[in-house]
Amino acid sequence: MPLKEAKPNFSLSQMSAMLKRVFALTPSELHSLPSYDDQNLYVETEEGSKYVLKILNSEDSQDHRLVEVHTYAMSFLHQKGLPAQTALPNSSGQLISLEEMDCGYGSQKYLVRLLTYLPGITVSKVPLTPELLYDIGKTAARMDTILKEMEHPHLSVLQRENFLWSLTNVPLMEAYLSVLDGNPLQDIIKSVIQQYKTCVAPKYSDFRKCINHGDFNDLNLLVRSDGSNGYRISGILDFGDMHSGYYIHELAITIMYMMTEHPNPVEVGGPVLAGWESVLPLNEVEKECLYVLVMCRFCQSLLFARYFVTLHPENAEYLMISSKKGISIFSQMWELGKDQTEKVWFQSAAHYRDGKVA
Repeated sequence: MPLKEAKPNFSLSQMSAMLKRVFALTPSELHSLPSYDDQNLYVETEEGSKYVLKILNSEDSQDHRLVEVHTYAMSFLHQKGLPAQTALPNSSGQLISLEEMDCGYGSQKYLVRLLTYLPGITVSKVPLTPELLYDIGKTAARMDTILKEMEHPHLSVLQRENFLWSLTNVPLMEAYLSVLDGNPLQDIIKSVIQQYKTCVAPKYSDFRKCINHGDFNDLNLLVRSDGSNGYRISGILDFGDMHSGYYIHELAITIMYMMTEHPNPVEVGGPVLAGWESVLPLNEVEKECLYVLVMCRFCQSLLFARYFVTLHPENAEYLMISSKKGISIFSQMWELGKDQTEKVWFQSAAHYRDGKVA
């Protein structure tokens, strides 16, 4: 996460002026939306149109190519039928604007995009039925298979070396373990990292490569009522963590975050896995490594949340959302162990046919 001075903190009046100057829009309603390290704003115009204004932090704004690939990927997924946001052109016809402004830390440059507004509420606010979990797993797999087809001249920027949130870089967590000194979680995380080194890292040649969204979580998925008692996915948000990775990583990330929103977390893995395998069946090595990779994502979430709170205490509530929910689930999975957890997941997944329990 960038330094405090990098995260934009513009006033509503500054952003209203920016909308008029850069996009020729006159807003009638503005309000802030949650964000980890950028600044997001809901925009409604006098004509009734709705948008999301996204201002990237000044550190990420230094690499125009990465943002360009993220923006292109959103459009590519949208064209292929997935409900991703797309960027809208500014008054000059460009999808990305570089604006030099002062939001309290001196004059800095920020990349600015106006995105389509997608209706719906976050998955975190609805019951996670087996049908919805199946659809989430299926959508995650569809997304990654589509992204694998994507071509772009700057695609190499997704090889984000030392990117903390990549499951390829699990050993990087060791440098941050001191924030848990005195906490019993520290020993469990050390053990998980060791399991990753011995049981997962040597098997990467058997994993299938792709491009990962990297943050397919309960706050980045929107849903709408399907007209009965269920919900369907209506939006995929926030491609800021997109990077080159592996299919099994996306599945592990998806399972982990959905577990934080379910009253019986371990049961989540079955329907998500079944939905995923309806598009992309796992090979035996991927199956063998799934539990450890889910545990690794829990470790990243728990550890980095605490580390970033030391840098950004003013944003503690948002930073600790997944971490607070995750501690007991992580401990429960650790106690249950690999064999028992996988038994629940794979036996449950085997009972699904066309999105429903057979």
